Amino acid sequence: MSDSTDKPKLGARAPLGLKRTVETGKVKQSFSHGRSNTVVVEVKKRRILGRPGEEATPAPEPVAPTPAPAARAPEPAPAPKPAQPRPVDSVQTRKELQERLLREAEEARLASLEEARRREDKQARAATEEEKKRAEDNRRAEEEVRLKAEEEARRAVEETVRAVEETASQPTAAEETAEAPRPGQPRPPRQAFTPVKRPEPARPARGRDDHRRERGKLTVTRALDDSGDARARSLAALKRAREKEKRAHMQSGPAAKQIRDVVVPENITVGELANRMAERGADLVKALFKMGVVVTVNQTIDQDTAELLVTEFGHNIKRVSDSDVDIQTETDVDAAETLQPRPPVVTIMGHVDHGKTSLLDAIRGANVVAGESGGITQHIGAYQVTLADKSKITFLDTPGHEAFTEMRARGAHVTDIVILVVAADDGLKPQTIEAINHTKAAGVPMIVAINKIDKPGANAQKVREELLQHEIVVEDMGGDVQDVEVSALKKTNLDKLLEAIALQAEILELKANPDRAAEGAVVEAKLDKGRGPLATVLVQRGTLRVGDIFVAGPISGKVRAMIDDHGRQVREAGPSVPVEVLGLSGVPSAGDTLTVVENEARAREVAAYRQGVIDRKRTTSAPASFDTMFSALKEKQAVEFPLVIKGDVQGSVEAIVAAVNKISNDDIKARVLHAGVGGITESDVNIAAASGAPIIGFNVRANAKAREIAERNGVAMQYYDVIYDLTDAVKAAMAGKIGPLIIENVVGRAEIREVFSAGKHGKAAGLLVTEGFIRKALKARIMRDDVIIYNGSIASLRRFKDDVPEVRAGLECGVTFESHTDIKPGDMLETFEIEERERTL
Repeated sequence: MSDSTDKPKLGARAPLGLKRTVETGKVKQSFSHGRSNTVVVEVKKRRILGRPGEEATPAPEPVAPTPAPAARAPEPAPAPKPAQPRPVDSVQTRKELQERLLREAEEARLASLEEARRREDKQARAATEEEKKRAEDNRRAEEEVRLKAEEEARRAVEETVRAVEETASQPTAAEETAEAPRPGQPRPPRQAFTPVKRPEPARPARGRDDHRRERGKLTVTRALDDSGDARARSLAALKRAREKEKRAHMQSGPAAKQIRDVVVPENITVGELANRMAERGADLVKALFKMGVVVTVNQTIDQDTAELLVTEFGHNIKRVSDSDVDIQTETDVDAAETLQPRPPVVTIMGHVDHGKTSLLDAIRGANVVAGESGGITQHIGAYQVTLADKSKITFLDTPGHEAFTEMRARGAHVTDIVILVVAADDGLKPQTIEAINHTKAAGVPMIVAINKIDKPGANAQKVREELLQHEIVVEDMGGDVQDVEVSALKKTNLDKLLEAIALQAEILELKANPDRAAEGAVVEAKLDKGRGPLATVLVQRGTLRVGDIFVAGPISGKVRAMIDDHGRQVREAGPSVPVEVLGLSGVPSAGDTLTVVENEARAREVAAYRQGVIDRKRTTSAPASFDTMFSALKEKQAVEFPLVIKGDVQGSVEAIVAAVNKISNDDIKARVLHAGVGGITESDVNIAAASGAPIIGFNVRANAKAREIAERNGVAMQYYDVIYDLTDAVKAAMAGKIGPLIIENVVGRAEIREVFSAGKHGKAAGLLVTEGFIRKALKARIMRDDVIIYNGSIASLRRFKDDVPEVRAGLECGVTFESHTDIKPGDMLETFEIEERERTL
């Protein structure tokens, strides 16, 4: 091999030697989360061409010392090669190197951040709650490692930049050649070299003409932008453009006919149909006349005729049923941000002789003392009281429970709080228990007012203990029901009662939207001789104003005038304000909902639909029975079955309630709305009618008034005298078993006038037949105060000492009964027949 120091010929390559032209090495790369990688880097030397006559020697390179084997003797060091001039580094090359190093460091940092984000997303999706906590700890550790790696990368970049600057300050290649190391001197350290990426060519800048050509229409941002040198369009140019568009629009001809989707109910007037089609009413009348139908604008046409008109005029028809005409209040819910606080509505209930009226008068007197002027007219059923802190309370005066139950039956929960008045010297009475059941059925909170505490025999603690029997636990005994001891006569603790009402209202957070069309409930209505139909309305939401058009049940009207509880005329009434409204077309029912509509046509349409529903229900509805009620509930898979239970004694009632509750299962559950002792009254029928529940009587009967209301409202009543028969019937009905339908037909009623001794038969009764007829061997029952005291049959029937088979109404007769002697004058006799029918579904 030739010597490496021999000079090559001019234009020829240097001979091959032992020296390396490609330097290799390893570089360790550090990433986030403690990761690293080792790569191999090759550095190629640049060929240096010198001037003619000079040697082209490469730059001196450091040689890594190689440890010699222990057995080999050290060889003499070779003679140093002559130094070669270093390449001349330009300023542009150093700048590009610096930018590349910074860019690579930034890309490495972004890559590490992206990798960390991906790992965190993957861990967050796959981890549970416990794994999330562990991942959070790992993330914190990784964050520390990442920050440490970024800091190391930043330091490495700074060191690289500093090395580049030091290299730039070193002497040029000519100086290095002049100061080349002499033989025997160590070579300077070699500078690491990295390939440089070529710079991207600069993009041509967009010219001014191009900007103006792609500018498009003038915008506010471009008009106010002073950065560009392009001029904005002048106002004259904009005006000319608008005029050009206007001329083009006028020359295009008449506008195309607008096709509408017309909503048509089953019956509609010609004028209303013309409004919905946006056509003239005369055109519709003319089109109908051509079809052979002679009508006026105010006449009503059916849906099929309306469809012909809509199609004739090129519109689309959308049929709706009559039920869609009615106002849907369930879907009309106010937004939460529109609600504002409103006064509470309080109803005072209780026994007649326990001081309801006296307490109302006392509160009214306290209101006058507080600064309210004037009294309250007797025919108004509601009024407001202003407290010392300017807050108001609306009191609802319902003489009976009928209005309260009617409102609940129609879903109008008018009352917010119920005050139960109980006399401290009398305790709980049957009407008090009825009021408690009404309150529970309505689902409103209760405040107990123990009245007459000034009387000598008053015992408030006894009243609290009696309330426990009906699951009413007052606060003094660890419950959540407030109780206040008051005296309406001495006006004692009236302020505490008002404070209790205010506290309960604050807990309820009563709110309503006053800025909408009014909606309220009719408390009572009547026909005044001079002013016509009147209705006392309690506004529930919105504001009722004079001139509003409204619908109340099947009655429509327009508010002509409003009178408040002090007899003064007012122009508007907000939520929880009671007013008397004039301007109705008829007398609505208590509990009807008053709703303000947009126009009179809409009011007449809704009122006519509701009246039609009432007429059809009155003429076609069949009374519900106990068995059909259970069958319907079985078909609908009802989860609750309401019941009203009345018995002769408290023990029997408790046993029946417990037995009915045990029958309940997961599919159907019995819900006892009211259970009491005594005969079936009008209040029981009202509760059953409000919830659609049958009434079960155990050894009791209903009075004449209750029977009349039950027949009118279609309330089913069933009577039993054996508790096992009652539970078996309820169990069979709830399970949906098919059995015979037992119908009891009452054939006669009579009044016992006198009682005589009848020898071996015990006693005989002298009767006056009032209804139907009395026949021998018929089933009979004797009732005293609507409670059954005998259930058997008639043993003998006589008239003027002669045995007769039958006695008609209006005649007197004598009867004897089998094994019964407890007969008194004034008892009522009832005969009936049992009929079994096959049940049909």
